[in-house]
Amino acid sequence: MKNKKTNKWIRILKEVKQYKKDAFLSPLCTVLCVILEILIPYLTASIIDQGIAVGNMGHVVRIGFLMAVMALLAMFFGIQAGRHTARAATGFACNLRSAMFSHIQEYSFANIDRFSTAGLVTRLTTDVTNMQNAFQMMLMMMTRAPVTLIVALVMAFSISSRLSVIFLGAMAFLIVMLGLLVPKAMKYFHLMFKKYDAVNESIKENVGAIRVVKAYVREEYESSRFRKAVLDLYNNSISAERIVSLNAPVMMMTVYTCILLISWFGAQMIVKDTGLTTGELTSLLSYVMNILISLMMLSMVFVMITQSAAAAQRINEVLEEEPDIVSPDAALTDVKDGSIDFEHVTFSYTKGSGKPVLSDINLHIRSGETIGIIGGTGSSKSSLVNLISRLYDVNEGCVKIGGKDVREYDLTALRSAAAVVLQKNVLFSGTILDNLRWGNPDATEEDCKEACRMACADEFIERMPDGYETMIERGGTNVSGGQKQRLCIARALVGKPKILIMDDSTSAVDTATDAKIRTALKDAAPDTTKLIIAQRISSVEEADRVLVMEDGRVAAFDTPARLLETCDIYREVYESQKQNGGGDFDEAAAKGGDRA
Repeated sequence: MKNKKTNKWIRILKEVKQYKKDAFLSPLCTVLCVILEILIPYLTASIIDQGIAVGNMGHVVRIGFLMAVMALLAMFFGIQAGRHTARAATGFACNLRSAMFSHIQEYSFANIDRFSTAGLVTRLTTDVTNMQNAFQMMLMMMTRAPVTLIVALVMAFSISSRLSVIFLGAMAFLIVMLGLLVPKAMKYFHLMFKKYDAVNESIKENVGAIRVVKAYVREEYESSRFRKAVLDLYNNSISAERIVSLNAPVMMMTVYTCILLISWFGAQMIVKDTGLTTGELTSLLSYVMNILISLMMLSMVFVMITQSAAAAQRINEVLEEEPDIVSPDAALTDVKDGSIDFEHVTFSYTKGSGKPVLSDINLHIRSGETIGIIGGTGSSKSSLVNLISRLYDVNEGCVKIGGKDVREYDLTALRSAAAVVLQKNVLFSGTILDNLRWGNPDATEEDCKEACRMACADEFIERMPDGYETMIERGGTNVSGGQKQRLCIARALVGKPKILIMDDSTSAVDTATDAKIRTALKDAAPDTTKLIIAQRISSVEEADRVLVMEDGRVAAFDTPARLLETCDIYREVYESQKQNGGGDFDEAAAKGGDRA
């Protein structure tokens, strides 16, 4: 277990990278600064005993000038140490955040499911900040404190070994106290980060759904929920800080006790003339402060390391999480065509436990076909299409595109060939063109416009004052739901995919626009295989074939005309929607019969 923890720290400290020079120069400058500072009290004793006491002003001037030079050099090295420390610590934090963010981009959906969004945000912000502070303290205090302690002890023992024994007793006492306080504080620090997750989750959820909150007049409820999360964090922080706060009074009590004991016994030694001078006693009192302040710094470092250990563990959970889905060695980079085959596919989100969401799926779709997919809520329509672009991997069987198992393809090549317009549409801050080029960074403006014409997005874009240069706010809040869906469809089309998966991506547009989009796709992209998940029968009734899903299985797969004759589910929903002038699948199925 010890080696495992060490390896985790090594993994994190590797992110120092190009700042290794600063990480080396910082403690070096600190050591030089400390040595100069520790020599100054020794010279003070010389001024008192060999200068002031005997009236030798020349000695006072010489030693005083030397002390001034040493003080200036100590200040210079201290400034350099601070500069290098700041650069190394902030650079380390920057690299650590970049490494975590880049690694998260490699996660599969299954990896992301294992972390909450708020948890990832806390790890990238609060946890990294704690690591940055700990690293900064390690560079300065973990160097300054031990060096000060050792050099000051050597100097103190060189002056009076009898009085210096007091320091050893004080050190032993402080070590025992730290051993009692640190483990208790560690327990609360572990809990504190979980409380940060809860606070971040509350903020994210509230801000993201602020329109819903206001629509339902739930501001007071949300404020109450947030206050509870903040209060939990407050109570836990108070418990941790209450323990940590004992460090300062214990330390000060030890410092003052040492000063009193050295003053008392030192004064007796001077009066009895037993080998201690006034200047040496003055130096010893200075070394008292140096030694015990260095111990105080060490205790602060231990507290910070205790707190950062919890952060390090959480950061390593992100860095050491192995992506479930990666490109294989010697991966295929060319997708032959848009044919799709499911061969005895079984899939569950939690491998090895629970009921499969898809069971023994067998499908054969020809390249260029338009396939409609319908089914009630929970029938696993989205789960089915997520396997095509390998957003998840199957548990049993295989999914093939262009005659090859999707696990044989390079992920970039596969997902470029199989574009997905997800059920939850997301647009990013930037211009409309910026968003469209997510589908193909090298797309020309004309390519983007052509994709928008196919998605029927050109009609509202051209009415905007800035056209394709119109800025989209984060999340696409300045466009309607239907406009957002059409932009997302256009974004997928910009890449000219061999397979286009539309996961209920026209639910917010009217039926006339929906029909225009389907017609445009049929005419302009005849070789593209199109999979259309829909709740409306009108969206799939002109498809080449329709797949009816029920409880994670294929209930029927045939042409719309034949399904009217052979599939009760399809026929009941079709008749119900036609009679009622539309409506979604669940509503129509409820009216048409219990089987759907």
